[in-house]
Amino acid sequence: MSALTFRPKHRLTHARQFAAAYGAKTQRAGGPLVIFSRPNDLGHPRLGLSVGRRVGNAITRNRVKRLLREAFRHLQHELPPLDLVINVRPHEPRDLDAYTHLLRDLAVRLAADWERRGGGRADA
Repeated sequence: MSALTFRPKHRLTHARQFAAAYGAKTQRAGGPLVIFSRPNDLGHPRLGLSVGRRVGNAITRNRVKRLLREAFRHLQHELPPLDLVINVRPHEPRDLDAYTHLLRDLAVRLAADWERRGGGRADA
């Protein structure tokens, strides 16, 4: 099994990558998370986070981001090759298991949406 790391190749880093995921208009919401997705041809998922000030102070926002990155790190080998942008709604921070469960559930549903739309191709 591959190492459970969160390397730069697993991150969405540029505004155009976020815009492409938003522009694909495929999203799922669950609890405090709204996930936008777009298939990629890289063979592995990538993660982008958007945590606004309404979620809480800097300490709270950073904690939520750390927990979401950790959940992604644990799930990366189970997730389909999608670019995922997670928008976080205001909520009381949860534990790692809750974020892991939400992320897995929403990513599987998004992959199924892409399969129905056209086979999960990046150009679909």
